[in-house]
Amino acid sequence: MKIQKQTRENSQSLVYRFTKAVQKSGVLIEARKRRFTEKPKSKNLEKRGALIRIEKKKEFDKAKKLGKL
Repeated sequence: MKIQKQTRENSQSLVYRFTKAVQKSGVLIEARKRRFTEKPKSKNLEKRGALIRIEKKKEFDKAKKLGKL
């Protein structure tokens, strides 16, 4: 994408044309998608997280039964 200043064009209209061209090209949308995507976790990390969640839930339920919450 190449935007050049035309004859008798002020800087504001040049910036306006540039921003419109960037929006049409979809560059910003693609950059945001790539920036905020998360890498998939490995199976070991998923299993470890599941085990931790199970343990925390057991502790929470036990504390709830004992009236500590």
